[in-house]
Amino acid sequence: MSLKPTAAQTLGQSVHDRLKAMILAGELPAGTPLQEKLFAERLGVSRTPVREAVAKLTSEGLVTRNGGGVPTVSRISVTEIMEILHVRRLLEGETARQAASVNASPEPFLALRRRLTQYLEGERPSVAEYAQFDEDFHTLVARTAGSTLLTDLVKGLKLKTRIFDNGSIPERFVPGCHEHIEIVDAILARDPPRAEAAMLRHIDNARNAILGHLSRLF
Repeated sequence: MSLKPTAAQTLGQSVHDRLKAMILAGELPAGTPLQEKLFAERLGVSRTPVREAVAKLTSEGLVTRNGGGVPTVSRISVTEIMEILHVRRLLEGETARQAASVNASPEPFLALRRRLTQYLEGERPSVAEYAQFDEDFHTLVARTAGSTLLTDLVKGLKLKTRIFDNGSIPERFVPGCHEHIEIVDAILARDPPRAEAAMLRHIDNARNAILGHLSRLF
């Protein structure tokens, strides 16, 4: 499969996006070695854009390079997942509170709410589509709160737990949609305590679902 980047993309970015999607979809499970030559041939590119892509994936925490060896898809331990969710709870409760405190345009949130209603009433989206929606949702809340640093932190932490978002725990789809709607409604109502409480419940429920999923595996 040869990659053809758009005019706005570099080849390295295109390779990064493809490898990232494969990791998040589980096509490249934890521990998979990312050998430059192999993936250059697989994606129909030279080794340079693969090297650039792997470097960016490493900075994002999705790839690990230990002792100068071949980079591999990162393994995230249960302890790390719980730590990430704990930090997300602290950050995102605050972003939801702040988002409900500002006089921002309601239209982006109304658009997200319409999509959530369509998901619940119509055909369920693909894992990749819903994962991207979920990322867009949490990013919008953080961006509306008005802090670039908070937005970057939320996006980075969200990325590391994205593999568990609906793909590994499909029973979270419907409850998750309703929880997102409650967050949106609280923000649109300009009710900071309600928005914060709704976000905290959402992350607590995600944490409990992940723990339940992992307990069934082990």
